[in-house]
Amino acid sequence: MNVLAVLLAFFFAAQEAPPASHARIARAALASVEKNFDGRFARAYTPDAFELLGPTRGVYLEGYGAVFSVELNLIVSPNLTPFRQSFTKIEIARIHDRKVQRLPLLKQQMREMLVASAASLENLPPSEQVVLAVSLFHYSWEDYSGLPSQIVMQAERQKLLSNATRDTAIRTGEF
Repeated sequence: MNVLAVLLAFFFAAQEAPPASHARIARAALASVEKNFDGRFARAYTPDAFELLGPTRGVYLEGYGAVFSVELNLIVSPNLTPFRQSFTKIEIARIHDRKVQRLPLLKQQMREMLVASAASLENLPPSEQVVLAVSLFHYSWEDYSGLPSQIVMQAERQKLLSNATRDTAIRTGEF
């Protein structure tokens, strides 16, 4: 009977242990990347920095990779108040133009951040993905024609670390 109990104990212990080839991604590693992203977005192209509407959030999905998301406004734009209840068409057009001009800068920042995060997430398996999703905020009164609501960039970690495949490896989706 004791032999059976010992065998069952080993059997259940073996099932609960993670595979030896799988390294755990520590929450601290994700938090470090989150802080890095927030800092880069907040000071990007000052004085006309991106307006972060909340902190970056990261999650590790076992077997897939690390996914980070953030919501931001491309510019710090004025808002309606009781003292300013509307904007002229010219003001709305200027705000739209500024946002359109900032879009390529955001995409460049996102590419650089993917590469930096791939290097810092040392325990992330090489074949897994690094993903950055940026949701763009728009006021209801804005003209947001030609501007996406979300940009998602992703690539395999090993391809991000390779100078030869980095540029072609990053897949971008705009929604």
